Amino acid sequence: MSDAEDLIASGYDSFYAAWGASPTLRRIWRKHVTGPDYPEEFAHISFLPLARLRALAEGLDLAPGQLLVDLACGAGGPGLWVAKESGARLVGRDLSPVAVQRAVERVAGLGMRGRAEFAQGSFEDTGLSRESADAVMTVDALQYAPDKTKALQEVARIIRPGGRFALVAFELDADRIAGLPVWSDPVGDYRPLLEQTGFDVVSYEQIPHWQDQVAAGFGAVVAERGAIEAELGQAAAAAIVLEASITLELQPYRGHILAVATRR
Repeated sequence: MSDAEDLIASGYDSFYAAWGASPTLRRIWRKHVTGPDYPEEFAHISFLPLARLRALAEGLDLAPGQLLVDLACGAGGPGLWVAKESGARLVGRDLSPVAVQRAVERVAGLGMRGRAEFAQGSFEDTGLSRESADAVMTVDALQYAPDKTKALQEVARIIRPGGRFALVAFELDADRIAGLPVWSDPVGDYRPLLEQTGFDVVSYEQIPHWQDQVAAGFGAVVAERGAIEAELGQAAAAAIVLEASITLELQPYRGHILAVATRR
């Protein structure tokens, strides 16, 4: 694991150890990010409302019984929703072993025992067999990958020819994040990289009003830091409060995209 990956994983270990313990954070995310129609049993901490998750699922074009891989899955919410809606099987990978455990804990309650499994892994090292996946998804995580070419090469390796890759990710402004380890290897447009690593881009669109969503969600996190710390504990709250503060101060993102590509 690289230094940047270790920094990210350690922060999210603390956060997911207290996952679900903050009514304040759940209220903020529901009000400013996911919207009131997002099903609570699939809750997550990405900037992904239900309408965009539906669009991602449509782009994956899954059939019942096919295998979906969710990379940087966190506590598993979006991937579990897509798998349940489509009838697909799900394999999730995340750097944080605590996030993986939280994802595992959700499976039985969603009636998906035997259809979903989670383990620790990274973008560059999934531990999965070549061409074993019918589709791959990732939500709001690729911007943190320390080597995005290697990350997409691994996606191309595990997905079968003709399989779909759907991603939600922030495009990075290289000038604004120079020297910061968390956002190494900045990519401002993922389309050339997708083409270079064996994909044909089917669609690539900016998510509407993403700037307002980030400003409102992270702004509320910073404003209500005291309540979040009281509910989660200082170490767990620090992971999301620090990310919110840095994002609001540096404005590192130039876009927030939903893309679908097909493996050649």
